[in-house]
Amino acid sequence: MNPKMLLAHFDRISNAPDALPRLRRFILELAVRGKLVEQDPKDEPAAELLKRILEKLRAASPDIAAVSDNECPFPLPSSWTWIRVGQAAHVEMGQSPPSEHYNQSQEGIPFYQGKADFGKKHPTPRYWCSQPSKLALKDDILISVRAPVGPTNVANEKCCIGRGLAALRPRKEVDREFVLLCLKSFETALASLGFGTTFVAINKKHLVSFPIPLAPVPEQQRIVAKVDELIGLCDRLEAEQRERETRRDRLAAASHYHLNNGADAEAFREHANFYLSHFPRLITHPADMRQLRETILNLAVRGRLVHPRDESAIRPSPQRIKFSGLDIEFPAHWSIKPLTRVASSIVDCPHSTPKWTTHGKICVRTNQFRPGRLDLSIVRFVSESTYLERIQRLEPAENDILYSREGGILGVACRVPPNTQLCLGQRMMLIRPSATIEPAFLEMVLNSPLITRIALEKTTGGAAPRINVATVKAYSIPLPPLAEQRLIVAKVDKLMALCDDLESRLTTTQTEARRLLEAVLHQALATA
Repeated sequence: MNPKMLLAHFDRISNAPDALPRLRRFILELAVRGKLVEQDPKDEPAAELLKRILEKLRAASPDIAAVSDNECPFPLPSSWTWIRVGQAAHVEMGQSPPSEHYNQSQEGIPFYQGKADFGKKHPTPRYWCSQPSKLALKDDILISVRAPVGPTNVANEKCCIGRGLAALRPRKEVDREFVLLCLKSFETALASLGFGTTFVAINKKHLVSFPIPLAPVPEQQRIVAKVDELIGLCDRLEAEQRERETRRDRLAAASHYHLNNGADAEAFREHANFYLSHFPRLITHPADMRQLRETILNLAVRGRLVHPRDESAIRPSPQRIKFSGLDIEFPAHWSIKPLTRVASSIVDCPHSTPKWTTHGKICVRTNQFRPGRLDLSIVRFVSESTYLERIQRLEPAENDILYSREGGILGVACRVPPNTQLCLGQRMMLIRPSATIEPAFLEMVLNSPLITRIALEKTTGGAAPRINVATVKAYSIPLPPLAEQRLIVAKVDKLMALCDDLESRLTTTQTEARRLLEAVLHQALATA
């Protein structure tokens, strides 16, 4: 595929992940390599233009050497040549005025200090200066030369520039917008010249001697016009893409809300049918899967995912219960009990910090908790004596539930895996289910939005958030018959496996699309 073919299919390629930022960079790459527009043999070669520039500069800048072959990063069309930034433009390095000379009361002229003042194309003043040290004129190119190096803007009025900026004033023989797009294209290369540990910066020598391509003047103007056209197309595509994503996100959020908060069974069926009909439009990114998983759990613990085989056990009307401030409908044959009634034991972790060792018994930390899974890929150990101290209240056993109640990972439940001997670290609780509830079902309820909503509402501690033990013990647990619990667990396991598969395929599709885009762009650039 050559650049013409690529640009002809521009709108289709733009749908790949990260396509638009990459396409913008690709447009600039084509532009500075002379591959965006046709060369016209009638145009005066750029070498002649460079000669005239050097004649004028000979007295003023005799120390600026010509660009050598080993400095050229890629070949140019025969009518082009390389020129240094200091030859293409006058370079004015910024200098910050004394602090008493700048203000925020708009006295004097705008004062720009660095990239923090930059907009999409023109800077926005935050400070003004009454006695400027260094000036940039209207239409000068402003380039950040310090933390970070490389970003550009254009001055839209006379202004003062601090030491984080330099002003480039292109010679009249060179198109300002052409110089600007060259600098944008070489932003990464310029940044690589930076030095310093605290604040990476480049000096005037770096900037003045940096080589950029020089095209014949008419071609510079054609390139600028074409770049404007294509970047404008990118902008329009991005706006349309953003609007589509916004509409999709709103539709997905509304669908999940109605599924989770439907007033009655008829309304639920209506919204479920809508969701299933529009599923391909609503789930397009791996990030969408979290909300889908939460919806599955929410439907499961509210009795809307499976129907019990013994229909005669269901009373005619469902029960409506106030649950965390919400009026929620549950099947009539379910009961709602506090966690203390469905758990045979609930204990808090020891409050002392474990004494870690290089080997011994596993001591779990909350950063190993995942909803429904304990991550044992990386573990830490405690000694036998520390282990015995920390299991005095209750030794974790298979299918006991670990629950994080404090810190960054808060309100997450996971079961103790089989054949695993471990003790509790900090900021967690151990819940042992009673015979009235399936461990997998209780784990599911604790991870569902029904409970996580309560956990968030009851969180205290500010910078160190936590849920009180008493709050956890008082959690309201929906409780269907044991046989129905097992049906629900089996159904959720099946749906979660489908979610895992879908998420994997979405991730693979995005990765392949990104790689394909990069390959197509690389081939287009190489074969143009």
